[in-house]
Amino acid sequence: MSGATRYANLQGKRVFVTGGGSGIGADIVCAYARQGALVAFADRDVSASTMLVDKLAGQVAEAPLFIACDLADMDALRGAVGAAVAQLGDIDILVNNTANDERHQFLDVTDDYFDAKMTINLKAAFFAAQAVMPGMLRRGGGAIVNLGSTGWKNKVAGYAVYATCKSAVNGLTRSLAREFGQHRVRVNTLTPGWVMTAKQLDKWVDADAERAMDQHQCLPGRIVGDDIANMALFLGSADSRMVTAQEFVVDAGWT
Repeated sequence: MSGATRYANLQGKRVFVTGGGSGIGADIVCAYARQGALVAFADRDVSASTMLVDKLAGQVAEAPLFIACDLADMDALRGAVGAAVAQLGDIDILVNNTANDERHQFLDVTDDYFDAKMTINLKAAFFAAQAVMPGMLRRGGGAIVNLGSTGWKNKVAGYAVYATCKSAVNGLTRSLAREFGQHRVRVNTLTPGWVMTAKQLDKWVDADAERAMDQHQCLPGRIVGDDIANMALFLGSADSRMVTAQEFVVDAGWT
């Protein structure tokens, strides 16, 4: 489904995706690779990431570059960006996808738990953007796509730390858009609804969840990773050249 629209201006663009080994991130990696972009992605899941590269190897002109990385380690994250730049060149498009929506009870959250979840859900996006920014300035522009979440908009209980982090993504987006817009760096938030990834289907989607989607979504059917990837392509492409500091929600009309 992804890549139904061809963006000629994405051919040869250098793309870096965090958490690209599975789920929505993998769909974004596939979408950009099928557009002819030069894609690097970082993930700690070596098995899933290697399988993704192998799958794409015979389908695209340039197979993605996988860099094994614990994205909760900022030095490792900076190193992954450096490795991608060394092989591909300065990054044109960054997609900050990595996150962990682990459920937790507010009253049980410790300092260490809070810090760990803040790191993967917000800090990684902040420092990935910082790592690619000098290259974007050298190239005279770029695009950053920060993934948000409708969870906090819909007042979902059971993951207060995740909701706090994801609500803060819009602040990061708007601040960077203002600071670096004069250098033609565009920054936007892409906010998925309830996407039917393997993780969601395995852990959270039950009969009650199906009824909730039927009740709250304006559109029938289910959101899949390609729906998010298609918006990520648009936001990275020159077709959105005058779009920045905005949030794009792909949730079938739930919010």
